[in-house]
Amino acid sequence: MLLRIFLAGGYSRAEYLKKKGYFKSIGNHVYLQPWNFGTEPYLISFGDNVHVASGVTFVNHDITCMMFNYMDKEHYYKLRQGEITIGNNVFIGAKSTVLYDVTIGDNVIIGAGSLVNKDIPSGTVAAGVPCRVIGKFEDYQQKMKKEESE
Repeated sequence: MLLRIFLAGGYSRAEYLKKKGYFKSIGNHVYLQPWNFGTEPYLISFGDNVHVASGVTFVNHDITCMMFNYMDKEHYYKLRQGEITIGNNVFIGAKSTVLYDVTIGDNVIIGAGSLVNKDIPSGTVAAGVPCRVIGKFEDYQQKMKKEESE
């Protein structure tokens, strides 16, 4: 049964994980291609109409504290972790990485292979390592409409 759900595609996978309460929150019409949502999926929130391509990684923590705690017995280094919040109408391109304490606003496209290490404002197209705003969501949408009519 589980295998059938996961092989059926991203919408089925999202609905299954939503019913199981796997994430902090998940909206409607969400497509999740990735298989791995890190060790703290309860720190991830998805809005409505979010589409996440294959190979996207979510990292909710920084475990350098473990290394420092082992090598430096005189001090205690605490785990740094945080939430990932994804707004409505968001696409995250293949093989991108989204780090902790990041909010991706509404109406955002993240280009493939990006490293999202800071907040991305609503209404933008962003890409790169590190991810930065490279355009407007509305402009990209208009470009897609124009290509459709050609």
